[in-house]
Amino acid sequence: MERITGHTMPGDVFMESLWHSSAALPRFPKLRGRLQTDVLIIGGGLCGLLCAHSLQSAGVSCVVAEADRICGGTSGNTTAKITAQHGLIYHKLLKRFGKERAQQYLQANLAAIGEYRRMAQKWDFDLKIQDNYVYSVDDPQKLELELNALVKLGYPAHLTAAAELPFHTAGAVCFEQQAQMHPLKLAAWLAEGLTVYEDTPVVGFDGSGYATPEGSILPEQVIVCTHFPFLNKHGGYFAKLYQHRSYVLALEDAPVIEGMYVDDKKDGLSFRMYGSRLLLGGGGHRTGKRGGGWKALERFSEHHYPHARITHRWAAQDCISLDDMPYIGRYGENTEGVYVASGFNKWGMTGTMVASKVLTDRILGKEDAYDGLFSPQRKPVLSALAANGFHSAVNLLTPTAPRCPHMGCALKWSPQEHSWDCPCHGSRFSQEGTVLEGPATADKKLPRKE
Repeated sequence: MERITGHTMPGDVFMESLWHSSAALPRFPKLRGRLQTDVLIIGGGLCGLLCAHSLQSAGVSCVVAEADRICGGTSGNTTAKITAQHGLIYHKLLKRFGKERAQQYLQANLAAIGEYRRMAQKWDFDLKIQDNYVYSVDDPQKLELELNALVKLGYPAHLTAAAELPFHTAGAVCFEQQAQMHPLKLAAWLAEGLTVYEDTPVVGFDGSGYATPEGSILPEQVIVCTHFPFLNKHGGYFAKLYQHRSYVLALEDAPVIEGMYVDDKKDGLSFRMYGSRLLLGGGGHRTGKRGGGWKALERFSEHHYPHARITHRWAAQDCISLDDMPYIGRYGENTEGVYVASGFNKWGMTGTMVASKVLTDRILGKEDAYDGLFSPQRKPVLSALAANGFHSAVNLLTPTAPRCPHMGCALKWSPQEHSWDCPCHGSRFSQEGTVLEGPATADKKLPRKE
């Protein structure tokens, strides 16, 4: 077992997540040679590990191929809230998909919480039952609209004043008996007993198998769990997904907040405790665009928690779908035996668990319990698709020297994170040009920034 370590900033603040600094993950070898398996899972985050665990428990042989270290990306940088309350979305789902579909979405995510609770009876990953709150700073009508939608769906949510927060709100919608956890402690338990290869990127298909730098894998079926789907020829994910960054500070000596809180706006604030530390999230923005980042969180902390001390800081990146629904199912219309899980919209803890259930049933030939609700082939929201396409086209046509190797969009320099970021699809590169986030798979030589 090896502890993942980060680097420090002035004041000895860790530039790594609290999860990475407090969990030991197993090491796995690099694949060398050829092997056969029933299912190849590309990507070793929580989604890939949960899918592998579910399939292996059902008697299906599977291999996880991870390009770097397991849970080295979003899974190790999440705030790890486990809830079926994904913002104020149920009134939108009712309008867009109808009552039956909205109920299916709610039930799928409630079932995911139940599965985590069952796992916690066997493994210790600091699961804690907590109430979850989605608050609005200034719009009580939005809260009433959401509560009315939940009444129609038969779910017992309620309104509250959100009095724990250190600023005035218009109130919050509460889901009781949700949960939070330590994601990497769960990952360590899941990974034990699985066949995993680290430092093993899948670099192409050679006609019979999936090639890696020093080997190849010959599967019957494939699940792509690479956060942002990287196979551009199928599925059109470059058009129907975008990526969003958000930031977290771990604060010691801040007031204790009993519940889990999140603003209904994407760039709002998030709160949860882990032990004695308050995890303050926010400063979010579309990848490649400007946003508040850690500086906004620091200003908030200095104003509201003047005696608190920052012990860790980190950032996460999330794939956002255009209709509030993840993509779980067949990768493309003509990709029989190739599946995908992506677009969890900042709610990957329940989304990944739902994906493990849906994809395991699909591979076992069972009936889809949710009747194609999460199908990547569903009709897109045309207005959102056009807006996302226009945004990408503007950046594609922006005249600038550094271009993303994924699809040629103009890269933007992030002075806060010292990285080159793609506003189109969210790929990120270090100052030296090393890929930090996909869908780009190739490093790129980039101009040095001081």
